[in-house]
Amino acid sequence: MTKTRPEVSQSDIEELRKAFLADLASKPNDCIHPKDFEKVKNNDDWLRRFILHQEGNIENARNMMWTSLTWRKEQNVNDINESNVKMDFICMGQFFIFGADIDNCKLLVFKCKKHTKNSIDMDVLKRCIIYWFERLERECNGDQCTIFFDMEGCGLSNMDMEVIKYLIGLFKEYYPYFLNYILIFEMPWVLTAAFKIVKTWLPEKAVEKIKFISKKDISTYVPAEHILKAWGGQNPYVFSFIPDTVSEKDADKIEEEKIMSMNNNKKVHFVEGSMSEQTANNNADKDTDGGYLKVTPPSIITFVRDSNELISTLELQNTDDTSHVSYKLKTTSPEKFRVKPSTGCLAPGEIAVVNVTLLPGFQLGGLSRDKFLVMSTPMESNELDNLDLPELWKNTGGRKVYQHRLKCIQSGEVTKNGNVVISTPNTVVENDQNNFNLLSSSISELRNTQAELKNSMKCIQYFQIVTLCVVLVVGVILGYMASNVKEVSQEDSYCRELNNP
Repeated sequence: MTKTRPEVSQSDIEELRKAFLADLASKPNDCIHPKDFEKVKNNDDWLRRFILHQEGNIENARNMMWTSLTWRKEQNVNDINESNVKMDFICMGQFFIFGADIDNCKLLVFKCKKHTKNSIDMDVLKRCIIYWFERLERECNGDQCTIFFDMEGCGLSNMDMEVIKYLIGLFKEYYPYFLNYILIFEMPWVLTAAFKIVKTWLPEKAVEKIKFISKKDISTYVPAEHILKAWGGQNPYVFSFIPDTVSEKDADKIEEEKIMSMNNNKKVHFVEGSMSEQTANNNADKDTDGGYLKVTPPSIITFVRDSNELISTLELQNTDDTSHVSYKLKTTSPEKFRVKPSTGCLAPGEIAVVNVTLLPGFQLGGLSRDKFLVMSTPMESNELDNLDLPELWKNTGGRKVYQHRLKCIQSGEVTKNGNVVISTPNTVVENDQNNFNLLSSSISELRNTQAELKNSMKCIQYFQIVTLCVVLVVGVILGYMASNVKEVSQEDSYCRELNNP
């Protein structure tokens, strides 16, 4: 059931818009982003959210708008996208959007176990979080969402109060009326005190949104069909990054094929290089000799650096003298590459050049795990009229489909026994930097553990001293009582001797 949003009168919305624009008239022209300015002028739903967040107080709503919009301008929020955030972090699955809660509000999942304090620069992390918030806003179309803290298996090293405070601050200050619930899943008892502090950062009404859940009662807030196997449910979803440009329908197709590939993990999983839809009729007749399509280079895609980009080109040639050939490219990592064109049709003898660009967030490290698949199929002359290539590749049943596979390397890498050996100085420096970052993170975690151990030892020593003192006091008391008993016993004996001369 979808949660209904409370009503706000149109007159209140217009009053807020008029008050904000009146203030804006006395400010510099570039104090807010042009996209946000358009939203102020034309998006009633967005203004409605500010009013709801401030419980109908127009003045407070106006102040919050200024806080939010100036922050968005300072942080370049409207310009954050997959080309200027750390994609390695985005793709690791520390944050991801999946499913919905019982009110049909989308879940923003935070896998706390994957986060270690100080393992990533805080400014970089904040941009990645903003990326997910902005993407979530687009997917929710302004409706509320629920943040799901998956804390199963977490320890003290995973508890980063600065990150949690930042997340809460986004909901509190910059994204109006956006939070439905804060679900805390399988929180270790050792972190209980930390979330008592978290509650002090929230308004009283927001505190009521915090719900502590476990595998036993998760269905109270998350429908059964959205409970992952890791949460005690049956949904087999495992996070795999899908670019923001992919439609929801196509994302479902990608996820279905991903689940199918999990059942047969011996097969390499290819997705279209265009990063759009993912389709390939498994009933098609497939061959791996390439057919009429000649691919140059034949087995390895070499990326070379051009300014700030890593690029490569493929040459596709139709070697047949009579038939047209249609082609389509797929890759194992659609989030990494931009392929133009990803599909096409070649006349007899025609040559096409395909440009493959590695997106900016992925230029660190080698490319040896990434592969491309070039698919081709002969075309009949009667198919060339009103040719629809996307539809053609959606329905390849009964067709002869040829496949040509290629591996990726970066210029300066060499192959030995089929494996890629990295030998360039730049790559060595990058690997050393990565190793240094990993070592620094490990040392930081070791220091935290050492500090915790030191505090624990102090507590143990304190309790030992207290215990020793208690034992000494009890010993003295027992000794004193024993001596009194002995004296009383002697007096009784003396009295009996007097009474019995």
